[in-house]
Amino acid sequence: MHRDKHIRWLIAPALLLLAAGTLYPVIYAGYLSLLQWNWGSEAKFVGFRNFVRILSGTGFPKALFNTFYFAVFAVVIETLLGLGLALAINRIRIGAGLIRTLMILPLMVSGIAVSLIWKVMLDPTLGIVNYLLSLVGIVGPAWLGTVPTAMPSIIMIDTWWQTAFTFIILSSALKSLPTEPFEAARLEGATPFQTFRHVTLPMLKPVLITVIIFRTIDTLKVFDIIFGTTGGGPLRATESVQTLAYQTAFKSYKFGESAAIAVVFSLIILTLCIIYLMIDTDDGEKA
Repeated sequence: MHRDKHIRWLIAPALLLLAAGTLYPVIYAGYLSLLQWNWGSEAKFVGFRNFVRILSGTGFPKALFNTFYFAVFAVVIETLLGLGLALAINRIRIGAGLIRTLMILPLMVSGIAVSLIWKVMLDPTLGIVNYLLSLVGIVGPAWLGTVPTAMPSIIMIDTWWQTAFTFIILSSALKSLPTEPFEAARLEGATPFQTFRHVTLPMLKPVLITVIIFRTIDTLKVFDIIFGTTGGGPLRATESVQTLAYQTAFKSYKFGESAAIAVVFSLIILTLCIIYLMIDTDDGEKA
């Protein structure tokens, strides 16, 4: 008991700094969202006018849809690819360590660098992707310049970049699973699919949920790869909430509206987190 009190006092300064660093921006954003403050003008209190303006316009709903569209498809594809690669490489006995090391390489590159590399590769006239397609007689589109292909291209770029994260986590989880259930399944004559469905997947479920949560949080914050490739275009087809907030604050200089965008989006995410926690608590009680 006495030792626990000492530990609490030791971690108290760090917790206070963390709370201050987290709460101050949130409180200031809430305060700023109630002001009309443009560059070079005096701030004026306008109440909830900024919220009415962004919710009644087309920019924020479109950016919100794009953000969740990107998050859903990116998380699903990256999780499935990471799981598939982890299962495949887990069967390899020679060279598996080298493959895992090579898989990590994309994660070492920053988001802006990744976006610039792929922007060049997907260039309709100079890019290597359309050049390779032309070798087999296919005329490649302007991947980042047309509405139908822009968002799928962004998802593809993020998949190339972040699948390594899901792969590394799931591969490590697979290596840590006990061998006894698999030996029992083999003795019972279970097929590989049955073993995966009834043995591997249930044991991986906690790790899968963790991976999905982490990737969902990360994809909902998407900014760098959109900013570095399309800037939110064409015709706002790839504009996320983060890029909209940036454009509103630093291009239109409407700091109050930008803060309102951040507040509304934070409330939406907070609501989703509460719903998830309620569902998770109910499942835990039933179990």
